[in-house]
Amino acid sequence: MFQNKHLGIIALAGTLALTGCTTVDSQTGEQRTNKTATGATIGAIAGAVLGKATGSHHRDRAIVGAAVGAIAGAAVGNYMDKQEEELRQQTAGTGIDVQRNGDNLLLTLPNGVTFDVNRADVKPEFQSVLSDLATTLNRYPKTLVEISGHTDSTGAASYNQTLSENRASSVKSFLVRRGVMPERLTTVGYGQTKPVASNATVEGRAKNRRVEIELIPIVEG
Repeated sequence: MFQNKHLGIIALAGTLALTGCTTVDSQTGEQRTNKTATGATIGAIAGAVLGKATGSHHRDRAIVGAAVGAIAGAAVGNYMDKQEEELRQQTAGTGIDVQRNGDNLLLTLPNGVTFDVNRADVKPEFQSVLSDLATTLNRYPKTLVEISGHTDSTGAASYNQTLSENRASSVKSFLVRRGVMPERLTTVGYGQTKPVASNATVEGRAKNRRVEIELIPIVEG
């Protein structure tokens, strides 16, 4: 799943973790290397190094940090099939759109049913839907969850950017309160930069105001 450069970064981080545990014997002056550095230490360093190396590649950083295991390659399709079926049943009639893109699942939450105008807190009447979603996410832990906020082009771009970030964070916080591991979740706000329809029409602007939740399987190797 990682590119070669990412593997190299992690290997380097492991080397740093080990070589960084060198001590000097006060009696003999001999250097001794403690090679019992824990996986947690190496993982933390690898995550930090990888985060800097990949910049905005938040998925890669999430993969390093997620301690939820991985799916054998041959089993990925079946794992995501079951999750997709359950999600479609849960979201029927709620306004959430579920799409399959390869082995990834994309859930689109229209802001009209999720948030009030210019607000970032989830509507009370929509919280039960997100609670059901959290239940499914907890049943299928070997997926990363990327939450992205989007707006239309009405208003200042800076305001829209902040609103999109806050709405994505609000969904994440809700899912965490329902027991979803925060290590699996990443958020990003795109503001008005990724429209899916024309902002010249009322209908198009409504489609652009949305939160998307992408479920990405963690695959062995």
